Amino acid sequence: MTNKQRTALSRRDALKLGAVGFGALSAPRLARIEQDSGFPEDERLGRVALASVDVYQRPDATTSAISRLYEDAVLPWYREVVGYHPYRVNQRWVETPEGYIWSGGLQPVENRPNQPVDSLPESSLGKGMWVEVTLPWVDIFLENPPARSPSLKENPAPRLYYSQILWADEVRVSSNTGLTLYRLTEKFGYGDIFLADARAFRPLTPSDLEPLAPQVEQKRVDVDVTRQSMSCYEDEREVYYCRVSTGAKFNSSGEAVDEWATPLGEHPIWRKVISLHMSGGTTGGGYDLPGIGWTTLFSGNGVAIHSTFWHNNFGVPMSHGCVNAKPADAQWIFRWTMPHVASDPGDITISMPGGTHIRIIES
Repeated sequence: MTNKQRTALSRRDALKLGAVGFGALSAPRLARIEQDSGFPEDERLGRVALASVDVYQRPDATTSAISRLYEDAVLPWYREVVGYHPYRVNQRWVETPEGYIWSGGLQPVENRPNQPVDSLPESSLGKGMWVEVTLPWVDIFLENPPARSPSLKENPAPRLYYSQILWADEVRVSSNTGLTLYRLTEKFGYGDIFLADARAFRPLTPSDLEPLAPQVEQKRVDVDVTRQSMSCYEDEREVYYCRVSTGAKFNSSGEAVDEWATPLGEHPIWRKVISLHMSGGTTGGGYDLPGIGWTTLFSGNGVAIHSTFWHNNFGVPMSHGCVNAKPADAQWIFRWTMPHVASDPGDITISMPGGTHIRIIES
């Protein structure tokens, strides 16, 4: 079987999947399923995370673009370089076979198909396991229409993206194609249930949640909204540093939005959850995102450090109040901070005085 066959549903598979419970598919969805993704086999890939990105012959946005790529296009990621963009703080660019692309709109991804499991383990939540997307994207199919979450109501052909995490509670095999599917749910979502190609998902292992430096009692996380950085300290010694994106000061129309600011001050962690559905905001500035991994909540009802897949513009304010982090950085924070979380049930809430303190500061 070729890599192309392993990572996408063929036209024949897509037409036969209705037999395993997808129900009636609309014409737009059927057309999208029929498109074979054909992900490149390079070790490092980039997925276009914006509606579109311009491609340049040199890493310089003042020159003429040579082409344009659209959302979910996937291409090899050769290297990251410093270039020039007059309207961006982030001056990092990615060299690709097509040319140079501004890095903020290109999600770093991999193409790592998996061997599906035959059966699911038992847990306190029933049979199931946490699974993470390891392909650039995978189409998902709503098993229990009508759609409940706002994003699904607006998108008739939804996908999950690299690094998103959901709960798989059933394994199915198509009698017609032999394709193995996982049934996916969200423990803290709207109640939508999905089916998807099992090859796109990696089961989380105990090592993914193994505590880091559990013997250290004095831990602190500093998030600097001026520098857009996050530093972790053990007994006043910095042990981890990364770029992040905190609350944006302006919306897409250039209007100041004070409620999007990440709250300054010192906040104890009060909840940690492996995967969380996050939604909020208003028309024109709202968001609705399933399967947000490695979520560490520290202020109010929803301000958290969490994994981010919808942009790569770290070092610049981008969020509605949360601390956006690269998936690997969010996972490190999740494992290092207190309280520790086990995969079963994958969620813990701690009463005051809370867990590790998160300090939101201005430098």
